[in-house]
Amino acid sequence: MSDAPRLSRSTLAGVGRPAGVQLPAVDPGEVRVGMVHLGLGAFHRAHQAVFTEDAAAATGENGWGILGVTQRSARVVEQLAPQDGLYGVLTQGTEETSLRLVGSLRDVAFPGTGTARVLDAIAAPTTHVVTLTVTEKGYRRAADGGPDLTDPDLAADLDALAGELRGGHRDSPARSPLGLLLRGLALRGRQDAGPLTVVCCDNLADNGTVLDGLVGATLNAVPHGHRLREWIGASVRFPGTMVDRIVPATTDAHRAQAQALLGLADAGLVVGEPFTQWVIEDSFAGPRPAWERAGATLTADVAPYERAKLRVLNASHSTLAYLGALRGHTTIAQAVADPDLAAAVRALVDDDVLPTLVAPDGLDLERYRDDVLSRFANPNTGHTTVQVAMDGSQKLPQRLLGTVRDRLASGSVPTAAAGTVAAWIAYVRATTQGELEVGGRRVTLDDPMASVLADAAAGPLDRLADRMLDVRPVFGDDLADSEPFRSAVRAAVADLLTTRA
Repeated sequence: MSDAPRLSRSTLAGVGRPAGVQLPAVDPGEVRVGMVHLGLGAFHRAHQAVFTEDAAAATGENGWGILGVTQRSARVVEQLAPQDGLYGVLTQGTEETSLRLVGSLRDVAFPGTGTARVLDAIAAPTTHVVTLTVTEKGYRRAADGGPDLTDPDLAADLDALAGELRGGHRDSPARSPLGLLLRGLALRGRQDAGPLTVVCCDNLADNGTVLDGLVGATLNAVPHGHRLREWIGASVRFPGTMVDRIVPATTDAHRAQAQALLGLADAGLVVGEPFTQWVIEDSFAGPRPAWERAGATLTADVAPYERAKLRVLNASHSTLAYLGALRGHTTIAQAVADPDLAAAVRALVDDDVLPTLVAPDGLDLERYRDDVLSRFANPNTGHTTVQVAMDGSQKLPQRLLGTVRDRLASGSVPTAAAGTVAAWIAYVRATTQGELEVGGRRVTLDDPMASVLADAAAGPLDRLADRMLDVRPVFGDDLADSEPFRSAVRAAVADLLTTRA
């Protein structure tokens, strides 16, 4: 632990204006809580909290402070409470590094010990927005996409909610983000505290609609939940969003770098790349920060932006991960520096992805492609090929196979996209057969369908592509039965295996 003074409002006043450090854009002492955020991880602190502070600074409003709520443990509260909610964002580009301090986070809470305080904040008339970054797993969804009512944490929260709807006490600690949100909405409805906007910022397709559906379906299972459901339908909005910023894990080296600039120790430091994007559906129940003044895009339709990100950025990321790992590249930055792999990504985007997209207002898709490749080349993001390659059976349908279907429907064979599928197949084969080493370490397959994929990958190489395409939970009947697509994948797998032999 550093022996330097800890960052706080008092110690910050003592260091003045350190060279190379951007001080908070708002005065923390003047900011009042008007938002609650569930899931106080690094991404929120490097993304939505920064947008919110810049929006408040642009308009001079002081009612958009944030109560940040942790999800699974009190660790982040322990980091930030002694610092009066202050923390730094260390932005690392390929050549330049900068540090800014953020003052929009005005309070922190852990549901294990502070559920009542969080519920009161959600229900307060001065709170107008709740945002969430709890990861896809945090929503406790069943295989059919609805709420997993067998999840013990969600079930415990629903029991507590049922008691609170009957007028019981609010002393049961919340155990799930969805349960905490529902209990906060129930209290707000009972107190008639006015409309509220709930903004999901997780990487779920059509995330606002998904969260709205989960809320309604969960309340269907709660006794006396119909009245709350009716109030939510009339008073709460769930706009869709698309968020983008690479936020690497904070290391001791990052903390030392920030301390050298600031002169204070920052236990809450987060790290981000220079690029940041936030697209928000302009559908709000009441007041909101002027996020557009901070660079966010407010739009009637988030879907085109979301599709562009999935098909350009995420599909390219996966392509570099599989091809890069097969060539022994440890990081995505190393992979994109490989001329052959960069050419493969450009072919994927130019030949197959861009023809399936309609450019949203203000987005130049070719420039977006180039920006994506530049971002991947930043060695400070720290993404490894093996890390990005995990869960391919879940990622490919979201990131790539929609492009494949659209190209086939237009009468074109998606040869470049078939090459990405082939790279995944070769990666599955190599990892399940113990044939792949990256960075001097043997790589095993990390995927929820690992056993199924291992069975399909085993056997003669000349039928490898066909066996993998027969994994219909990944490819569906339509792609599995498409002979043009099968032929393209067979040829691409054969080329890869010949190259690696």
